[in-house]
Amino acid sequence: MISKFKFSTAVKSSRDILSFIKNFKTSGELFGNGDRNVIKLFDLDGKTINIKSFKIPNLINKVAYRYFRKSKARRSYEYATILLEKGIGTPQPMAFLENFNFIGLRDSYYASEHLVTDLTYRELVEIPDYPDHDNILRQFTRFSFELHEKGIEFLDHSPGNTLIKKKPDGNYEFFLVDLNRMEFHESMSFEMRMKNLCRLTPVKEMVAVMSNEYAKFYKESEQKTFDTLWKYTADFQEQFYRKKRLKKKLKFWKK
Repeated sequence: MISKFKFSTAVKSSRDILSFIKNFKTSGELFGNGDRNVIKLFDLDGKTINIKSFKIPNLINKVAYRYFRKSKARRSYEYATILLEKGIGTPQPMAFLENFNFIGLRDSYYASEHLVTDLTYRELVEIPDYPDHDNILRQFTRFSFELHEKGIEFLDHSPGNTLIKKKPDGNYEFFLVDLNRMEFHESMSFEMRMKNLCRLTPVKEMVAVMSNEYAKFYKESEQKTFDTLWKYTADFQEQFYRKKRLKKKLKFWKK
């Protein structure tokens, strides 16, 4: 077996992280439901770190991740490093490990700082009367605008992938997680920007607030911003529920 391990200069003891990964199945505190990827928490010199074990890829991806594409673990580490260099919040990347066998990628792990935050964007969708809702939503929209201005297209810009932390001054900090699908551009068109926001909420009132705030900083009118974002949002929701209906039919026919 061949392994590739890289760690950040912020890490004092890479041996401890390697030990955590080696004993991943039998140690650590499970975080989340572990349905797809398994995340566990470990104590490192008094700080909590978060290690994600990515789902074992299928045969095609095993080969692809060895010879043609970077693994999700490596991309997560590299993209987190780029985000921090660009001044965008994300948990501090600490290390990634890839294990390869004669076929291709066997398994992979990404270690990062574990952040304790107050909420995610999802709470804004599911709890309409969440305290300071309008202010948080507007600050989040400005954060998204900053991403776009820096040419960052976060392809998994969805409700659970932005952690939100309230600062002592009453403002909010935003941290991106689940980073393995991301593209970087010299600039982003209006259509790219709106498509990038369309997965966040199906609530029309929230889309209206986001459109109002985004239009304060971008050259398009509020009305065009709303019309475009709502169109892409509606298209995404229709596609999402179409896939759901199809999966239910497939499950029914398999019985």
